[in-house]
Amino acid sequence: MSQPIVFELDLPDDLASFRLPPGVDDRLQELLDRQDRGEELTPEQRREAEGLTELSDLLSLLRLRAQRTWREQPG
Repeated sequence: MSQPIVFELDLPDDLASFRLPPGVDDRLQELLDRQDRGEELTPEQRREAEGLTELSDLLSLLRLRAQRTWREQPG
């Protein structure tokens, strides 16, 4: 059975910073664009794209949960 894990995280006031840095996002877009054009990525490039996509998804999830938490706080 899985167990929930609860941890405290200090969030920046600027939730927009919960995004990939511009250079990293550019690299991800480059890899995804190449793939969309039908170019085959090397195994290393595929792993890089998958890892960056997972990181981007995680940051988006954290940003959304932080926004929801802030909206629900009294005051």
